Amino acid sequence: MEPEPTELGAVALPDNAQVAVFDSPNGPFRLARYPLRAPRPDEALVRVRMSTICRSDIHSWQGHRPSPCPGLLGHEIIGTLVALGAGVQRDMRDAPLSVGDRITWSEYFVPGRSHLREVLDLPQKAPGVDKYGHLSSETPPHHHGGFGEYCYIQPDSWILRLPDALSDEEAVPINCGVATMCAVIEAAQISFGHTVVIQGLGLLGLYGAALAKARGAARVIGVDSVDSRRALGLKFGVDTALSPESAHAAANGADVVIEVCGQAEAIRSGIDWLRIGGRYVIAGVVNPASMVTLDANLILRKYLTLSGVHNYHPRHLVQALEFIMANRTRYAFGELVDGRYALAEVGQAMADAASHRVLRAAIIP
Repeated sequence: MEPEPTELGAVALPDNAQVAVFDSPNGPFRLARYPLRAPRPDEALVRVRMSTICRSDIHSWQGHRPSPCPGLLGHEIIGTLVALGAGVQRDMRDAPLSVGDRITWSEYFVPGRSHLREVLDLPQKAPGVDKYGHLSSETPPHHHGGFGEYCYIQPDSWILRLPDALSDEEAVPINCGVATMCAVIEAAQISFGHTVVIQGLGLLGLYGAALAKARGAARVIGVDSVDSRRALGLKFGVDTALSPESAHAAANGADVVIEVCGQAEAIRSGIDWLRIGGRYVIAGVVNPASMVTLDANLILRKYLTLSGVHNYHPRHLVQALEFIMANRTRYAFGELVDGRYALAEVGQAMADAASHRVLRAAIIP
């Protein structure tokens, strides 16, 4: 029997709610219940509308990156506000927030002030930074991931109200995939006339191709070993889509190479392809111990710039929304979310996403 609802703010909520958790790497997912409470000052509570499976969720579940168990995953989320704590009144663009608003928010939250946050303007790498969908479900307030019915937005997160014109499928990747690629494109310094090579045509690579075109790239070359992804790339800004084995002739002399394939061995090819003075941005090799051997003298002689991007600055979240709104009639972004699963089907969704049977699996609690 469902528990009697409790009034929290303007809506009635149950005393507890479900989340899908796993107890060990590659283990099955189970549904668990944890209590709900009223949001504390500077917190908010949302009813999760949709959460998609990011490649990092898969890596965490498979044990390729540290993840506490029982694990609650899901950081690519949108939700409906159901309760606001004291002090939460406006989003990061100063728009008023109200119960019933559909929102997204930063994939991470920052505990307090620090030199990295306040002086170096790197809040995404500040000491103690935590990410939604990267905590144990036993860690209060328990509901802090997308694979559940509710999620608490923690203090020192950045909230963004979503326009009504966006579908849930268009909106849900904004706070991870799109914002991350905005940070990558900024680091790449793409300009008019550039040739850009993108290693990996998963969701990040597809958004990267579209963003590169918007920044003035004359030619975007997509490199991926999966035939269907190469075909999809041609619909999202890629001019030429090639397998890694056949890419060298076309990619040689590139102004920019972007790695979002998650394979460390691809870095050597990327460095080879760059022209003198070119720029290489690494954003997909997120697992520890991703070792690669390369000729460091090439970096010196070719006068290359190498950058790493992990997480993103809050400004990139706003840029991501603006980019999707400006280009949603040009590119069918909503079609990239091509699998829909109930909360009880998270295990199947993870398996389908891991095996590339779907590009972006959506959990609909």
